[in-house]
This record gives sequence, C-alpha cells and structure tokens, in this order.
Amino acid sequence: MKLKTRSFGFRLWIYFVLFTALIFTVLWLLQTVFLQSFYNAMIISNTKQTAESIISGSSDSAIDSTIDTLAHNNSLLVFITGTDGNVIYSSDAFKETKGRGHNANGFGEKKFEKHNFRSLPEHYDEFLEALEASESGTAEFHDDDLYVYGAYIDYYSTDEKAVLYVGATIDPVGASVKVISMQLVWVTVLSLIVGLALSWLIARKFASPVKRLSVKAKKLGEDDYDTDFRKGFCSELDELNETLDKTNVKLIESRNFQMELLADVSHDLRTPLTMIKGYAEMVRDISREDEQQCAEDIAVIIKEADRLTALVNEIMEYSELKTNAVGKNGIDDTAAVDLSALVKKTADSFDSLYSHKGYTIEQSIEGGIFTHGIESRLERALYNLADNAVRHTGENKKVCISLSKREGNAIIRVKDFGSGIPESEAEHIWERYYTSRMRQGKGVSGLGLAIVKQTAELHGGRCYVKSEQDKGSTFVIELPLA
Repeated sequence: MKLKTRSFGFRLWIYFVLFTALIFTVLWLLQTVFLQSFYNAMIISNTKQTAESIISGSSDSAIDSTIDTLAHNNSLLVFITGTDGNVIYSSDAFKETKGRGHNANGFGEKKFEKHNFRSLPEHYDEFLEALEASESGTAEFHDDDLYVYGAYIDYYSTDEKAVLYVGATIDPVGASVKVISMQLVWVTVLSLIVGLALSWLIARKFASPVKRLSVKAKKLGEDDYDTDFRKGFCSELDELNETLDKTNVKLIESRNFQMELLADVSHDLRTPLTMIKGYAEMVRDISREDEQQCAEDIAVIIKEADRLTALVNEIMEYSELKTNAVGKNGIDDTAAVDLSALVKKTADSFDSLYSHKGYTIEQSIEGGIFTHGIESRLERALYNLADNAVRHTGENKKVCISLSKREGNAIIRVKDFGSGIPESEAEHIWERYYTSRMRQGKGVSGLGLAIVKQTAELHGGRCYVKSEQDKGSTFVIELPLA
C-alpha cells in the first residue's frame, strides 16, 4: 500500500516523532554536555545556603551542633576563626561525636571528638585578604576543584568579630557522564521503540474519525450520504459532524427545490411561449394583410409577453426568498419598518388603480405600528394579498384592508367577499402553483401566496386564512412588533 505522506495520520505521527526526538535531545544535553555546569551551580548554591544558615544562628550556643550536622549532610568543610587566622571551631563531613561530659569547670556540655581541629587550607590567607577587601562583608573563592564562601559573623564564644569559612569540593563529573551516557543509550533506544509504536497508534486513533468525516463530506447531497461516525472522540469533531449533517439537509432541500421548480416552471412557461409563437406565426402567414386582425394578434402577443415577464419575475423573487440564508431564523439587525404607512400606501395604490373599475378599497389602519424587516419584501407581500383579494372578490367588488396590534404582534388583514375557499384547500393555497391550477387559473403564476408565506416566515411571523363558502376569505399576516 502506498504511504500517504500528506495524510493527517502520517503528519501527526511525524510530529510525535519530532517531539520525542526533541525531548531526548534536551535530555542528552542536560545529562552530558551541561552536567558539569549544572553540578557546579548546585554545589555553589548549596554552599551559600549552608553559610546563610550558620550566619543566622551564629550567636546561639547550639550553633556548633548545627555546624556539624550541616557539614556532615552536605560534605562541607567549615572553619570559624578569628580575624588573625586562629581556629576557633572546625567541622567536616567526617566529624563524629563520641559522647557528652563536663568541661574543665564542671559546667555546660562539651563534645568529645576523635580528632583535633583541622589545619587551615593553604589558600586561607588569600581568602582572608579577599574578605577584608570586600565592602559587603562576604567573599567567594573559586577554582577548578574548590568553592569557598565566607563572611564576618558574631560567634557566641567570642566577643570579637569572627570569620566563617565554608568550603566545598567540586569534583569533575567525567566518570559519571560515561555511566549516565551508557544508561541514556539504553533508555533512548527502548523509549524510542515504545514511543514510535505508541505515537503511531495515537496518530491512527486521531486520524480515523477525521478520515470518516472526509468520506462523509464527499457524499454530501448524495443518496448514500449516511456514513458511520461514532460521536464522543472530541467535541470539535462532533460539532463538525453535526454541521455536515445540517449542510447535507440543506443541499438535499436545495436540489429538490431546484428540480421541483424546474418541473413546475417548464409547465407554466410552455403556455405563454406557445401562445406567442402561435400568434406570431398567424401574423406572418395570415393576418399581416388585415390591419385589424394583425393588431389583435399582436395585442395577444404583447399580453402573453407581459404575463411571461411577470411570471419570470415572481419565480426569481420566490427563489430568492426560498434560498435566503436567514429564512429560518428571521430578519436580524434590520431597520424598523413603518407598517402603518406601508399598509396605507398599498391600500391607496389599489384604490386609485381599481376605483374607476367600480372597486371599493376600505381601510382601517392603526397608526404608529412598526416591525423589523425589509420594506420592499413586506410591500411585495401586501401587494400580492391585495391583488389576490381584487381577483377573487365578489360581485360587490369590495376589499377591506386593516392593520392593528395584538399581544406584541402586528396583525394585517385583507378580506374579499368572493366565493370563499373550501376547507380542504385552505392548507394548500400557500403552496406554489397550487392556486393557479386549482382556482380557475386566476393570478399570474400561482406564486403570489407562496411569496407571502415565505416573506412572513422570513420576518419571524406567520400567515393564515379564514374563509367561509360564499362569504369570502380573510387573509392574515402576523408580524412581531419592533
């Protein structure tokens, strides 16, 4: 099988390997190259801390016991001398106590030791000179094999200033490095083997759900979209899986909508196109010599062309509403729309348009009502309802348009006095193309009420109809108040 070097699992495994290599590189540097420097720093720090402990308790009569303990536990050489170099007390890692007894005067306690005070080291004079020259009252002496720290102290057994000398041997760690290096070789080899195997398993574990999501993404919108994906590996992948599922639903809805729209539109476009072609052929072949007949035929062509244009415009508008990204969440962050002014404007327009044909447009519009939304969309929905009412009103040619408030909603009502809508059809009239086919073809395309419903839902509202046979219908739009 060909190794996919650009795959997520392989890349993740490489990063694990590089991480392991980096860790062991740092470990080797610390345990070999920098071991001597690290060891020296630890010795110096430990010596200073011990000296500070002795200085802080030097006035206490129990300081000798403390010095012995510190010298023994830390492998240090400690001297307390006068400023003239006379040894007052000394201790080292090998000093032991043998017992307790009375001193020459019979008072107090004294430690009997195996040996006398040690002799001062050869470099003590250099150390003392450095201490005398120091302005801080402390001094350090450092060479390849020894580190010394000293200071002036107040020692309990003398009234004069005393000198504290604390020395530590700095051993080369070359032999230790060899032992550590050999140990690190085995540790590195075994750890790398285990690390490589473990990192490969972890990489495959992480890559597996990503691969399944990749396969799932490739099948978006297809019939065999369902792909096994076990949730719970991590929240981010679970969220991505949910996003893919939602995207797939939207793709399927969009595809179905396109197919249905294409099927429905092809049927509605065929009739006006056939009419235009037929009458155009009549003008060409028959009526071109007869001016009156030719004018009538051309008038039919113009009428059908206008109808075709209106049909295309409604189809485009409905398609835009249907595919609007915020269609299911309502309108957000839009300007307030003065519904009172908008409804009155629409009612006045229809009144002036149809009054000469004997139609009466009654208005009952409450002022100061606002909603959030897109004014042009709302105006189109109102126009569609008013146009629908005019087309289906009764012999009295009366249409009532009203606007009011109720329980935080704006209520728009458009009433006609036609034959009404059968109860079996009331739920279907909002479907696209239903009205044009089931209600004697009145209207341009059958998309008018579908556009009304889509617009209402887009603005977070709803629409419905109340109808009685032979008494007319009342179409209602409810929108949330601004």
